[in-house]
Amino acid sequence: MRDVFAAESGGMPQLNPEFWISQIFWLTLTFGTLYIILSKLILPKISANLELRKSQIQENIEAAEKQRKESEIKLKEYDEIILKSRLKANDIFKDSREKVIKDINIKKEALDKQIDEEIKKVEKEINQLKETSPEKINKIAIEISSDILKKLIGADVNNSSISAIVNDLLKRNGNKYYGN
Repeated sequence: MRDVFAAESGGMPQLNPEFWISQIFWLTLTFGTLYIILSKLILPKISANLELRKSQIQENIEAAEKQRKESEIKLKEYDEIILKSRLKANDIFKDSREKVIKDINIKKEALDKQIDEEIKKVEKEINQLKETSPEKINKIAIEISSDILKKLIGADVNNSSISAIVNDLLKRNGNKYYGN
């Protein structure tokens, strides 16, 4: 009974030195097996996955960097195209403007020539009218005077005597009515 009491009083069996060798054996066997399983099977798969992810991330970063550089190049090309287009549009606008101004000046000169010719024709006609108007006015004055006298007197009057009176008045007033 004393042996039973000694086992009971010994406390925890793990701490009993008599069981330490078997505990160390099983501990080594368990952790050794676990280490071999982890190091040979599980950790290589995890390591391979990590390396795969790392390489994919690196490839994605490189691809993104390449695309960024390409997009910067495309933006520069686009800006150059826009700049060239603006310059070309300005040149076209300038050329068109110069051409329109030149056409307007040519048409203006032609119109000025036509206007000058028309003015000369009108001045010539006015001068002709000035020259012929006294005669016409005399004829009209003679006719009107003849008509008035005919209505007043009731008889026809000799146009030659009326003509002489009109010519006499014309000579006395010195052509002041004709603008000479």
